[in-house]
Amino acid sequence: MKITTLSGGVGGAKLVKGFYDILNENELNVICNTGDDLELFGLYICPDLDIVMYTLAGLVDEEKGWGVKNDTFHCLKALNELYTRENWFNIGDYDLATHIYRTELLAKGYSLTTVTEILCKNLGLEKVNLQPMSDDRVRTMVMVKPNVYIPFQEYFVKRKCQDPVLNVVYEGAEKAKPGVKVLETITNSDIIVICPSNPIASIGPILSVKGIREHLKKAKGVKVAVTPIIQGAPLKGPADKFMAGMGYQVSALGVAEYYKSLVDIFILDERDTHLKNSIEKLGYSVHITDTVMNSLNDKVKLSKFILETSGLKAE
Repeated sequence: MKITTLSGGVGGAKLVKGFYDILNENELNVICNTGDDLELFGLYICPDLDIVMYTLAGLVDEEKGWGVKNDTFHCLKALNELYTRENWFNIGDYDLATHIYRTELLAKGYSLTTVTEILCKNLGLEKVNLQPMSDDRVRTMVMVKPNVYIPFQEYFVKRKCQDPVLNVVYEGAEKAKPGVKVLETITNSDIIVICPSNPIASIGPILSVKGIREHLKKAKGVKVAVTPIIQGAPLKGPADKFMAGMGYQVSALGVAEYYKSLVDIFILDERDTHLKNSIEKLGYSVHITDTVMNSLNDKVKLSKFILETSGLKAE
């Protein structure tokens, strides 16, 4: 059995963790968004890849949803006191080690795919194939004023989502190639799951890379999307602003509209049962369950539900 997930950060990482705990070695693939990547203090940072990696390794700070639990911030404190006030992106000391090592390997000529494999191996995550959507740079840019675009992390972290979203573009996507094994992974999967991540800011960049959307459409495996919007709002993050800004209804129905023609099965939260008929009219097979993942049991339960609705079952 081969399972592939398309994932962003926090919401995606939760579902990936559920699959990770019930699947066997070499069964789970994760294609991760890198449109949020940024360079700071001379270091190359991959927020979504790191959240997934830290979550699977049991290191993530679950209360914050990012970074490493019990991390210290001595280096950042010294940087702010002695050298720079550019302190809007919090990097803990343990987290910093990841970025230093990644940047060193990239400087030596390793691809981001290979670097991610090395990082996962060092964390004992050889059971999962975690890969970036592309080894080329793609940047999610948010238009906050007419013709004024800022990178996603500046919008999300530095400016705390206070601006309206007028448009979103994936800079560099037109030239970017999919990661080395991305298309092959999609083609050979028995089930492909779009995680409950921000459709525009987290999944959109993945789909923008040439060839990925086309291979997803043609893939013979069962294709599933899990709603990240419940009762008209995201559980976390600015998906509502991004959906509205791009002309979609802020609801599970809006999410279904966004993934129309890409996905066979839509996982709807039980609090939005009234939307079932409308989503079915878009061509989906709709399945209803509790999609909120507050505990490991919740993550595992949702993962098993997805497998069962797809006609598969973890051994």
